Amino acid sequence: METAVEIPANVEAQKLARKKAEKIALENNKLHKRLCRLVGQAIGDFNMIEDGDKVMVCLSGGKDSYALLDILMTLRERAPIHFDIVAVNLDQKQPNFPPEILPAYLTELGVAFHIENQDTYSIVKRLIPEGKTTCSLCSRLRRGILYRVADELGANKIALGHHRDDILETFFLNMFFGGKLKGMPAKLQSDDGKHIVIRPMAYVKEEDTQRYAEVKGFPIIPCDLCGSQENLQRKQIKGLMREWDKKFPGRVESIFSALSNVAPSHLMDPKLFGFKDLKADGVANPMGDIAFDEEPCSTPTTFGTIPLQQG
Repeated sequence: METAVEIPANVEAQKLARKKAEKIALENNKLHKRLCRLVGQAIGDFNMIEDGDKVMVCLSGGKDSYALLDILMTLRERAPIHFDIVAVNLDQKQPNFPPEILPAYLTELGVAFHIENQDTYSIVKRLIPEGKTTCSLCSRLRRGILYRVADELGANKIALGHHRDDILETFFLNMFFGGKLKGMPAKLQSDDGKHIVIRPMAYVKEEDTQRYAEVKGFPIIPCDLCGSQENLQRKQIKGLMREWDKKFPGRVESIFSALSNVAPSHLMDPKLFGFKDLKADGVANPMGDIAFDEEPCSTPTTFGTIPLQQG
């Protein structure tokens, strides 16, 4: 008669811990592959990076810009073309900003980098009344400095870490509060006309960059060192999108897809479509009223209940 062999509790616990670790490693690897695929897809769709480019990656110390630099460095090793990367951080002399973190991280990473020291914080505090949002002026000052630095470094592409959620939030902000159908493009010409600004993370969800930052252990620098709080209107939009994601799965993805599937003839901007010159020519038009013969979807169209208020 065989006697059952009792497995020590600590051995069983080790097995469970090993399986859990293997599962986490597998999920982390999937996340890395997904980010590389989505960033690579965006680069290809918009021809963001070409052979011989020098890409200036703007590194703020936040999760998104860290993820952007990390993924671009991975793709550079795999790409069939050659391009250079230089990481740039603008130290705006905000109180309690830790100036040693990024240089130490970038040195260890082995990537070329430049730290630009400019006291824009004092300018903003002098010009913006206490309690008001400083982000707009701060962004304009930062943009001008980064264009100059790109010139000095010989970079022809400027890469920003904005992701899919940033793009959608900007779209809704412009629509709800600015009366414009305007978003945050994946690729555009800089204000001075000398550079191309790219957003390789355009297809990446924010939740993925958050998790990736945790997996990689990026040395995150808080974004509120200047004391400015996030714009109230942007907070409302974030809340609205979270509610949609929870109540209506797929809605946010559908809206994002719509940004690249535009029919100017079915909007109302005479600058985009020649409504004034439109005449009946007897030729069937697939983009005519037939476009409304079928309902686009059968799902409920009730939007979120979060009020959108000015202020």
